[in-house]
Amino acid sequence: MGFYSSIRHFTILLLLLLRGLVNCTTFTFTNKCGETVWPGLLSNSGSSPLETTGFTLEAGESRSLVAPSGWAGRFWGRTGCSFDSSTGQGSCSTGDCGSGEIECKGAGAAPPATLIEFKLDGSDNKDFYDVSLVDGYNLPVMVEASGGSNGCAATGCVVDLNSRCPTELRIGEGKSAACRSACEAFSKPEYCCSGEFGTPDKCQPSVYSQVFKSACPRSYSYAYDDASSTFTCVGPADYVITFCPVSSPTSQKTTKNPSPRPTDEMLEDDAWLASLAAADANQLLRRDCFSILLQGILALMSVIFLLLH
Repeated sequence: MGFYSSIRHFTILLLLLLRGLVNCTTFTFTNKCGETVWPGLLSNSGSSPLETTGFTLEAGESRSLVAPSGWAGRFWGRTGCSFDSSTGQGSCSTGDCGSGEIECKGAGAAPPATLIEFKLDGSDNKDFYDVSLVDGYNLPVMVEASGGSNGCAATGCVVDLNSRCPTELRIGEGKSAACRSACEAFSKPEYCCSGEFGTPDKCQPSVYSQVFKSACPRSYSYAYDDASSTFTCVGPADYVITFCPVSSPTSQKTTKNPSPRPTDEMLEDDAWLASLAAADANQLLRRDCFSILLQGILALMSVIFLLLH
């Protein structure tokens, strides 16, 4: 009796795990910069880590990762990285996570860095997502949703903010260029929304955060910029995260007939996003999710078979 009870308990546990995989989300990272980008990934406390915490994404390449229902965390792009081919050791000029390797291993991005933040299957079964410049800016990025409903707007900061960065916030040049937040640059409570300025009514937009907001109206420009910067989507949905969606801030390459790219004005038009959501692409993105589900079912059947024999 105890033997079969153990099987039943094990089966229930595994089925609960598979339930989360049924509604998993596919994140596809695309690099349209003229140079290599090294995406970094950090899962929030309590969220299962994804299959990698950092990887190389060559110019023109894409890579997909699957996240379970309820996952929360952030992504960012690292630039100007150099890693030793034999030891794997190295660092990045912007967005470095301090691990000394391509994998960030639970470490976040050193500011300044453009952050993409997600909470899947949150309140009212909604996905919550945003692009944040609160920790500064290093790369243009756009987030597009497909397959969801009730919102699912595109968001991001698609301009080269480094070229518009105030002199006192600017650091580095070329591949090392980035734009600091006023909080990082000056460490004052009124810019960091800390101390006596630690509430929404006390911490107001600064002249510096307004520079960010005017360039990227859908991105977080300071800590309490929630109203115009947090987006939701009722899933299941998948997401495409594109680095340099308009043009490369680092490459000098040009083409005679460049294909049209989205602008901030386009980001205000949800119809533009809908036109990109082709059915074939959606099916391809969700294939990885169902593949994991199938593997889980096969694993469950194998364990039960072994226990019975």
